[in-house]
Amino acid sequence: MIAIVHHPAYAADMPDGHRFPMNKYAGLARALTGQGLVRPEGFVRPEPVTVDQASLAHDRAYVEAVLRGDLPPEAVRRIGLPLAPSVVARAFAAAGGTLAAARLALVEGLAGNAAGGSHHAARGHGAGFCILNDVAIAAAVLLAEGAVRRILVVDLDVHQGDGTAMIFADDPRVFTFSMHAEKNFPARKAVSRRDVGLADGTGDAAYLSVLETVLPEVIAESRPDLAFYNAGVDPHKDDRLGRLDLSDEGVLLRDRTVIQMVRDQSIPLALVTGGGYGDDVDAVARRHALVFRAAVEHAQRRP
Repeated sequence: MIAIVHHPAYAADMPDGHRFPMNKYAGLARALTGQGLVRPEGFVRPEPVTVDQASLAHDRAYVEAVLRGDLPPEAVRRIGLPLAPSVVARAFAAAGGTLAAARLALVEGLAGNAAGGSHHAARGHGAGFCILNDVAIAAAVLLAEGAVRRILVVDLDVHQGDGTAMIFADDPRVFTFSMHAEKNFPARKAVSRRDVGLADGTGDAAYLSVLETVLPEVIAESRPDLAFYNAGVDPHKDDRLGRLDLSDEGVLLRDRTVIQMVRDQSIPLALVTGGGYGDDVDAVARRHALVFRAAVEHAQRRP
């Protein structure tokens, strides 16, 4: 088994009919428990990140405004989530979960957060359902502490990890790799250290062929002490906001590929769930559970 981080605050209160399927996080916790993927002692419960920690990746004024719930209306619209207290608490808890998963990965080799992957949040603003960039915060904290020297972010969400790329654009210690649907959100792409834009309708075989070619090159170039994997399931063919055509098996093979390639180099790996959208939140939650299934399988095979 691997350590899986979860916090009750991940399931924030949302208005009826909102496009963001917040209930998927509770569904994911149920799926992980039901599939026997959680350690007998249960989930690891994280501490939310502090303002000081969040401000290592974001402008402090932005972080404090988020905490007060008083961003300008246009900034809230850009995020696409209400700035209600439970939604704000969720952002800080999810970032804490990713930091906790990264710390566990550094000790155990592999760990995951049952949330996270809010990769559109940039230094001074949120966007695309992302308030705080949890991976960027965790990376910045660990770099500031001297726990690691080089970090790789493998972002396979269907949308480009533009916020993460912008936050670390001038920081050679963080290598950002994004493989995404080229014509999907955001319309104006940032510049990651390595970007791979895929054509609409890319299916399992073509997707995996590209990944198996590019990821070893990225690992060799970045030489990380720690990797984060954004395992967004929105490349799935049934995702409401995706433009790719992966099957359940394709998503699982993708996750197995990333985990094996990273861990075969003895690089600690922290998993985050990323995006996944649809009216059937239990189906989305089951897709999110695939990366944890792949991780547990990998851990059980290793001596």
